[in-house]
Formats: sequence, C-alpha cells, structure tokens
Amino acid sequence: MSIFGVQSLLGVISHILFIMLSFWALRAVRFDNWINKGQVRQAQVLYIFLSIVIGYTVSSFFLEFINLSKSLPYLLK
Repeated sequence: MSIFGVQSLLGVISHILFIMLSFWALRAVRFDNWINKGQVRQAQVLYIFLSIVIGYTVSSFFLEFINLSKSLPYLLK
C-alpha cells in the first residue's frame, strides 16, 4: 500500500469520525426554539449540514496540523 493510499484512508476516517463527533456534540444545542412549526424536515437537514461543516472543518484542521508538524524537523537542519 502506498503512502498516498494510507493518507487517503486516514483522511476519510478522520472526516467521518469528526462528522460523527460534531453530530453528537450538536445534540446538546436546543434548536427547538428556532424551528418553525411544520418545518421539521428542513431543520433536520440543517442539523446534518451543520454537522458535516463543523466535522469537516475540524478534521481538515487536524490533518493539516499533522502534515505541517511532520515538516518541523526540516526547520532545524
């Protein structure tokens, strides 16, 4: 397995993990006060989209942080 395959697999797993984590964390927020009656489906779609956006952003941050930290030893050479 090449290094690109491993990085791709790590990226996919990281994105899914952080999306699931953000979905779980958003359950603590009370959205019922902001939802209009009869628009539950739209609120559920928004909830899923917010989970994806937050999870993807956090995952991208951590993956970029890992990639940048691998380059730090070249600073001292």
